[in-house]
Formats: sequence, structure tokens, C-alpha cells
Amino acid sequence: MSAESAAPSAVLSSGAEASAQHSGVNPADLATGVIIGRTSEYFDFFVYAIASVLVFPKWVFPYASPLNGTLLSFVVFAVGFLARPVGDALFLTVERAFGRGVKLTIALFLMGACTVSLGFLPGYAQVGWVSALILTILRIGQCMAFGGVWDGLPSLLAIYAPEKQRGWYAMIPQLGAPLGLIVASGLFAYFISYLTPQDFYDWGWRYPFFVAFAINVVALFARLRIVVTPEYREQFEALELQAAPVLETIEAEGRNIIIGVFAPLASFAMFHMVTVFPLSWVLLFTNQTAEKFLIIELIAAIFGVIAMVASGLIANRIGRTRVLSITAAAIAAFSGFAPQLLNTGDAGETAYMVIGFILLGLSFGQASGTVASNFAQIYRYTASALTSDLAWLFGAGFAPYVALAVSSRFGVMSSGGYLLSGAIVTVLALAINRQLEVD
Repeated sequence: MSAESAAPSAVLSSGAEASAQHSGVNPADLATGVIIGRTSEYFDFFVYAIASVLVFPKWVFPYASPLNGTLLSFVVFAVGFLARPVGDALFLTVERAFGRGVKLTIALFLMGACTVSLGFLPGYAQVGWVSALILTILRIGQCMAFGGVWDGLPSLLAIYAPEKQRGWYAMIPQLGAPLGLIVASGLFAYFISYLTPQDFYDWGWRYPFFVAFAINVVALFARLRIVVTPEYREQFEALELQAAPVLETIEAEGRNIIIGVFAPLASFAMFHMVTVFPLSWVLLFTNQTAEKFLIIELIAAIFGVIAMVASGLIANRIGRTRVLSITAAAIAAFSGFAPQLLNTGDAGETAYMVIGFILLGLSFGQASGTVASNFAQIYRYTASALTSDLAWLFGAGFAPYVALAVSSRFGVMSSGGYLLSGAIVTVLALAINRQLEVD
């Protein structure tokens, strides 16, 4: 086994590995492709998200106050989430016509082109309001590509998961989120610390976008090496993991898609409440520096990785649904006291971020595919893609804007209401899902 394959093999059970290899699938390679693919996607995501706070308010919206400029930046950020389901529909059609490899190549090149173009974005000082138009177009293109990079590898990995280890396997694709954030936060912190404020603002902020493009190219070949090989094509076909028509899928699986969208809402709401929102709040309303808070965020994300791995072990013992229910209750409790910590200096900010990331890791680690087993096999591939992007839209897309807008008007504690609403919806959706399973 190569060094590349050896790393993720530790997260796969020997029983599943033997079963998968008997089918011509190397589970270590499969886990590698999943982790690399998700990490590259989330790195792109967080490079844009961090720039939405540090760069775009001043670069694209300098005529607005710092608060209003950030809110305008978050509007563009949210628009992208509306484009993701559209990207799903478009690229699933491409896949049905030309194959998974062609779709993945086009989607990743679109994502890479939009990402690298953001690195060349002209500011308001150069082109006026056209800067905001270009930013919006590139954001839409980037997020349509996000909707198209679904490769089915997490579903294949889940199918090979032994019944008593499904929580462990469900956790593997989710690792890409904290890993992508660690790299993105570290990169921005590096440039901020080693450049003057003027140099960072003039050109330094562009380099993370160029790095994201390079990582996309590496991820493309790593994933294509898996999805286009005969062994994996045969498995996708044998297991009916193929793109089904979107409208037909919605008609057949609409109820399960809706439950799948809202069951992990607490996790998705928590996602931005410990990543994008706190960065905007501390920079606008406290004396904290961007460099220092990015380092705090990076350290907290490491705790998130550990918690995410733990979620797999815990879910194997008590079940994924119970983990989501318990963590939803914990997130509700967190929403009642934690936001105020962002106003209490380094110690409070660190406590907020570390506790928040631990809760995020435990919940988000099991947020993917909670009800995927309810999907008929023929629709699972398409339904899983739609469920994921719709969950991002409803659970996270508008979180930074809503949290900052409400907090700036009523105080930071009011942002806890957003988390609380997500936790309540998660508990209700899981209860409905259990009742449907009983019926």
C-alpha cells in the first residue's frame, strides 16, 4: 500500500476493507479520495468566507460603513447558496449525458476558474459598482460548481460500512470541513502577520485564492483517479449509484429529502456561528486583531477534528440519530450563554470557539446522510446531493448575515436565537423521522 493510501486506512475497519476489496474497491483509496475532495472544497469555501470579512467590505463596498459593508458582503455570500441546488440540477444532467468524470472535471474547473478569478478581483476604486457585480457573478459560479462536485464517493463509502460502524464511516467525509478551515485560517494569518496592513490589502489577500486553485487541480486528479477507473464505475453501476432525473427524484423522495434537509439544521447553523460570524463580530465590535483571532479559530478547529473523530465512535455505540438529538440539545444550551463570551477578551473568545467547535464536531460529524438510508437505492445518489445543498441553504447560507444584523442591533446574545431555532428544528425533524420509520 502506498503512503497516500496508508493514512486513511486507519479509519476503516478490517471487515469492511475485506468486503470492499473483494468487490474490487480499495477502501483506503476511497477514504483518501473522500478526504482530499472534501478538504479542497472546504478550503475554497473558507478562503472566500474569510475574505468576506477581511477584504471585500473595504475592497468592494468602501462607500458603506464597516458594519454595512460586511453585511453587504454577507448578502453576496448568501446568494451563492441559492446557486448550489441549481448547480446540482445542471451538473446531474451533464453527468447523465456524458458521465461522472466529465461532470466532475467541468465542475472543478469552473470552481477553480472562479476562485482564481476572485484573486484578480478589481476593487470599487478601479471599476466602481462593477466590482460588486463581478464578485456576485464569480460567487454564483463558484457555488454552482460546489453543487456539481458531488462524486458519490461518500455514498459508496457508506454502503460499504458495516451496520455497527456506520457512524464512523459517516464521519470521514465531514473531516474536510475543519481541515479546510485550518489550512485557510493558517494561510490568512500568515500573510497578515508577515505583511504590512497596506501590502495585505493591496495584494497579499489574493494569494490564498491562487493556492486554492492549485489545490483544486491536485484534488481533481486525486478524485478522477478513483471515479473513472473500471472497478469503481462497475461498483457505481452495480449499486445503482447513478444520477437520476432531478424532478423524478424529488417526486419519489420529496418527504425524505425535506426531513434530510432539516434534521441536521442545528449542525449547519452552528457551522457559521463558530466560523464566519465570530470573525466578523470581534473585528467590528472588539479590539481583537484578525491575526490573533484566526489563530484562535485554527486551534479551535483542531478540537473540532478530535470531536468529529469521537462522534464516529460514539455514534457506533448509541446511534447517529441519538448523537444528533443530544448535540442539538447541547447547542440549544450553548446558544443561551456562549455568544456573550465573544465580548470578554482572549479567554472568552477562546472558550467560545473551543466549546463551539467541540459541539460542531460532535454534531456535524454525523450530520451527513442521517436519513440517506431511507432513500430508494436508485435515487440515493441524486437525493443525497440535493439534500446536502438544500441543508446548506436553509441551515447556513444566511447565518452570517442574520447573526450579524441581529447582534449589531440587539446585542451579541441575540445571535443565540438563530442557534436555538436550528436546534429546535433538528429535534422536530428527527422526531418526525422516527415516527415515519415506526409507521
